Amino acid sequence: MMMSEHSAMLAAFASLLALASCSDSDEPDPVEIGPSPKLPEQSQYLMVPMHVPKVVGWKKGETPKVPEGLKIQAMMTGLKHPRSVYTLPNGDVLVVESVAPSGEPVTRPKDLIVGWVQSLATGGGSGNQGSNRITLLRDADGDGVAEIREVLLDHLNSPFGVALVGNDLYVANTDAIMRYPYREGETRITEPGTVLTELPGGPIDHHWTKSLVANEDGSLLYVGVGSNSNITENGIEAEKNRAAIWEVDRATGRHRIFADGLRNPNGLSFEPQTRVLWTVVNERDELGPNLVPDYMTSVKDGGFYGWPYSYYGKTVDPRVMPQRPDLVEKAIVPDYALSSHVAPLGMTFYTANNLPQSYRGGAFVGEHGSWNRRSFNGYKVVFVTFENGMPKGEPRDIVTGFLDGQGQARGRPVGVGVDQQGGLLIADDVGNTVWRVTAQ
Repeated sequence: MMMSEHSAMLAAFASLLALASCSDSDEPDPVEIGPSPKLPEQSQYLMVPMHVPKVVGWKKGETPKVPEGLKIQAMMTGLKHPRSVYTLPNGDVLVVESVAPSGEPVTRPKDLIVGWVQSLATGGGSGNQGSNRITLLRDADGDGVAEIREVLLDHLNSPFGVALVGNDLYVANTDAIMRYPYREGETRITEPGTVLTELPGGPIDHHWTKSLVANEDGSLLYVGVGSNSNITENGIEAEKNRAAIWEVDRATGRHRIFADGLRNPNGLSFEPQTRVLWTVVNERDELGPNLVPDYMTSVKDGGFYGWPYSYYGKTVDPRVMPQRPDLVEKAIVPDYALSSHVAPLGMTFYTANNLPQSYRGGAFVGEHGSWNRRSFNGYKVVFVTFENGMPKGEPRDIVTGFLDGQGQARGRPVGVGVDQQGGLLIADDVGNTVWRVTAQ
């Protein structure tokens, strides 16, 4: 069969699956979002609903939308799958450009369709030419647009997280945390990196993004390691040391599981008031359009958060065998539901003073967007207010317009960060742009 015929068959099949799910209520319910969500009943499917937007990119002059009082501009365009951003002490911005590792095996008949649909949902991401690198951006005149663009590091293995401690730059590849020597102001690192610690990678590497953050004194690194499946369909052995946040000793590379039962933890950040570690988590699929809510939560040392045996505390997932009632009994309820299938991949707390005071101390979350529900969910950056170290109220839409009026994807937000001037930075891996939001 020719590739075009193959693609057409898959597209037709996916469309039929989406239509077949039309009997389900598909609009997110506000009661399913926030600190105390009410969860709907489970649904199960022979084939799950799948719907992804066609990628059209940004036309000249187009930008995402922001609320009144804010403005948005492109800091840099023409990137190759920018996934995360990180600001260095001298104001340079590192952009991690990355594509997924290839070769995940197909273990179920529907995996062929699901894998194809998910690849469309990420904007393709095939091939690594011009990607799997870290690009340095420098805005020398402070106008919000980078004049200098240099490749700081190249030939990496599906990188995602970055952390600088002293003169050591740490990069979380999909299979290892690497350490590189860094000198302030340099635009190219030529010295070879050394492995601090290996991370779970292939041959199956289902959730490949490895978020990274250092603690306040720089002695410890925390890295998010996602699950190797939706709900253990690749076998429980494939999940060893996964669906977890690791704590890594920066001096020795020794590591331990800090918390687990977290299906795909990303956006690791320390809440500024309490200095507690927080994460956003992509929850499981195929239980219905409004299950299971993706969430943000504080992370307790030794905590278990349910995956794969239960979700949102003690709600059992009947698909997982054998069951583990002992683990379900101790499952921690997450702190804040973000809505289902929004795919949060980035989070940052705002402590700068460029944006209005109402944003101070709260969290921005990059929602990459849904693929397995009829009506799209996510595809935006939201803001969650924090009070006394905890989230409060409903999330507010801050950066929207990534989908056009026809439901086509101009872009999709991933990682978020804050630059030296207090601007909010957004990595758009489909629009191949880093956006910058500031006060009007």
